[in-house]
Amino acid sequence: MDVFDRMLELSREGYGCAQMLLKFALELEGKEDADLIRAMGGLTLGLGGTGGACGALAGGCCLLSYFAGKGEPDELEHPALPEMQRRLREWFSAFTAEYGGESCEAILAGEQSNRVLRCPLVVRGVFERCMELLEEAGAL
Repeated sequence: MDVFDRMLELSREGYGCAQMLLKFALELEGKEDADLIRAMGGLTLGLGGTGGACGALAGGCCLLSYFAGKGEPDELEHPALPEMQRRLREWFSAFTAEYGGESCEAILAGEQSNRVLRCPLVVRGVFERCMELLEEAGAL
């Protein structure tokens, strides 16, 4: 899957950052889950449109949990999940430093054009970092 091309396609279809990341996860497994994708929309534009925590970071943590978290009563989360999430947060902080911070508001910097200029790079970076973390932990 070419992440960038797929992301642009999903963007044209109106999906937000976190939704795209979970669609990628589902597609890797050949699954669909409209309810999950709908719920992920609550993270769009910084936690429900507040400009808060970037939906790509929140979505990335959800993506890690999708593959490594607890989903059934008899299931345990992967022991490396907290460490993977910590490492994602640290990477994200460094990655977005040039934008002035980790929030959607900082990344967009009041310019709607940054949704086209910056957000695709952030989403692709988060997806790639998540895949690296999951592979390193043997959680994929």
